[in-house]
Amino acid sequence: MAFFVASQFMNAQTADYKFAIGLNVIRNEYNGDYGNGIFDFKQILYPSTGLSLSYFLSPSFDLGLQGNYGAYGYIENTKNLVKTVNQFQGAKLDASLYIHYKFDNGYFLKKNSRLSPFLSLGIGGAKYFTNNSATPYPTIITGGVDYVDLIVPVGAGLKYYITNRFAIQYQYLYNFPNFKNSDVHDQNISGGVKNTYFGSPAHLKSKPGPDQFGQHVVSIIFNFGKLRDSDNDGIADKYDKCPDTPIDVKVDANGCPVDTDGDGVADYLDKCPNTPTGVTVDAVGCPVDSDGDGVPDYLDKCPNTPTSVKVDAVGCAIDSDGDGVADYLDKCPNTPTGVNVDASGCAIDTDGDGVADYLDKCPGTPAAAYGKVDMNGCPLDTDGDGVPDYLDKCPKTAGEASNNGCPEVKKEVKTLFQKALQGIQFETGKADIKPFSFPLLNQIANILILNPTYLIEVQGHTDTVGGYDYNINLSNNRAASVRLYLVDKGVTQDRITSQGYGYNKPVASNNTKAGKAMNRRVEFVVTFEK
Repeated sequence: MAFFVASQFMNAQTADYKFAIGLNVIRNEYNGDYGNGIFDFKQILYPSTGLSLSYFLSPSFDLGLQGNYGAYGYIENTKNLVKTVNQFQGAKLDASLYIHYKFDNGYFLKKNSRLSPFLSLGIGGAKYFTNNSATPYPTIITGGVDYVDLIVPVGAGLKYYITNRFAIQYQYLYNFPNFKNSDVHDQNISGGVKNTYFGSPAHLKSKPGPDQFGQHVVSIIFNFGKLRDSDNDGIADKYDKCPDTPIDVKVDANGCPVDTDGDGVADYLDKCPNTPTGVTVDAVGCPVDSDGDGVPDYLDKCPNTPTSVKVDAVGCAIDSDGDGVADYLDKCPNTPTGVNVDASGCAIDTDGDGVADYLDKCPGTPAAAYGKVDMNGCPLDTDGDGVPDYLDKCPKTAGEASNNGCPEVKKEVKTLFQKALQGIQFETGKADIKPFSFPLLNQIANILILNPTYLIEVQGHTDTVGGYDYNINLSNNRAASVRLYLVDKGVTQDRITSQGYGYNKPVASNNTKAGKAMNRRVEFVVTFEK
């Protein structure tokens, strides 16, 4: 049992050596009218020798040709060879074409194991040679001539591979002849009581039908042929670790495609055949470039560069101005060398005045001065009054620092405008100016003409009598009436505007008569710039 189990795991490799030649030693056995010598080992040994040639068709089938020549006979009384009559001896030549069905085909036993049981079926012929003078064992041939008989050998056997090229084999074959004229040793062929040619008595156990014979065949088998190379790469399948290599691909000693640079991609597939050792490659053998910037990872010092960004030789985003901010992020790509920049690549402007520090001669300018500094970063003073524009409410008109850069309104003008608050009166519910207000308006017109830098907004205000829209319209119309009067008196019209505010800007309570009177007023607001 141990031998049987072990033999299942020893490859015979018969597929590698397709041809085999066998040297056969045979024990022939007779079964016919004289008796049955099948498996009767008391019979005299009738040996023959022969040759066989076989070809490996598949793991299941072998096709072969075999031929044997040697002694053939039978003796009924093996204890008294002289007295027995029912005996004969002669020579026989047989040959057949056969096919073996092997059980070591992967279905019953492991493929190509050392132990190979098989079944055999063939077709061939047997020739029996006449020996009329032989005594005491004549060879009896029907009709007195040499005869060729058709045979069908059927049997089973067992082959054991000692090595891949050498095996020993035993098989038993039982040969069925044709059923026409094959009873070549029949003593009753004459149909009488005596044999026609030898005069011997008729065989007592004579029976119709052909003679048959068996063969115990022991063989020494030699396997030969070229080792199988399925992919034709020059390395036999037995040793080929890559048995499916494409045709004409150069392989190494193991039958695998050559990989010169050792990157795991065979040369015939490798589009980058000289990749340095240890470098990770893609399916076509080229170094992996994870960020797709054209610089392989093993050379890329900036492996996570965004897609489509221009990079230098080491895979880092180009920084044309060398400020440390890559061009694709740099909003100020031409910053001079050595200038400190922010995250967007623009020169730092610490005081936020719009002039970079490296150009700013007034680095502490308040943020409110943004846009109101000169090219050196210093606050502008357009009107030259000593008050910088970002603080100057009249940046184009020279004024006083105490008045936020605007000229001081003369005292007499302020007094006149104060008088006008209640001095200009209108018809009730209308925009018509009452005539007693004209002298005051004439004085105001003269003041404005004498002070051409004054810009005036005439503001109309009402109390809360009436609705909101009503008072807005009334205050607009009254302010417009005053403006028109002043323009008629010679004030340039582009220096004076009007606006009604209704009761939105009260100066007293509208719950009293006196308060309402104070809220009904006309104000003159002086500015110096539009």
